[in-house]
Amino acid sequence: MPLAPPPPSPPEPPPPLPAHLAELAARGSRMRCPRGALLIEEGDAGDAIFIILSGRVRVFSADRNGREVTYGLYGPGDYVGEMSLDGERRSASVVTLEPTECAMVGKQALTAYLAEHPEFAFVLLSRLIRRARAATLSARQIALNDVYGRLAHLLNALAQPDATGRRVISERLTHQALAHRVGCSREMISRLMKDLERGGYLVKEGGLLVLALQLPDRW
Repeated sequence: MPLAPPPPSPPEPPPPLPAHLAELAARGSRMRCPRGALLIEEGDAGDAIFIILSGRVRVFSADRNGREVTYGLYGPGDYVGEMSLDGERRSASVVTLEPTECAMVGKQALTAYLAEHPEFAFVLLSRLIRRARAATLSARQIALNDVYGRLAHLLNALAQPDATGRRVISERLTHQALAHRVGCSREMISRLMKDLERGGYLVKEGGLLVLALQLPDRW
């Protein structure tokens, strides 16, 4: 009688939140969202931040033709929505990439927390600076690099060495997801990825991508 395969390992629990975020999240309302739920829609009014407790979200913008650009992916310990705390409308949309739990903290609760813990203002400021730097780098990539240059930069950033020293991209990304993050069409990404595979630079192994060779500077 054949042996049954072992049950899949349970997912690892998300890391604990930093003390400030845990206390702030306790003052908000908990939300459980399925995959594909729109937490924030660009252009809407809003005065709350969302602290991610588990799961992942994508921050993006889209035009009337359905073309999208991704600004970032965020998981447990991150928060989104702080850009609208100045009273302006939402500057980007946020959608869940998997079942996600978050704490929604309104502006009034956040203001009260900052009055009690003014040092948390520096945490908020540091996060805004990092995101501003990331936005500057993204704009620089789009302005100074062609599509291949932006794709190569993203693939190199995503690749991490495994136990054997190979550079592996463990995140499973569709060509459409890559197009959103690079800022081009899916068809362009598909063509470039096929060219890189034919050249031996990319190898698919069990659904993962391995950077078998150093990506050329130009294509």
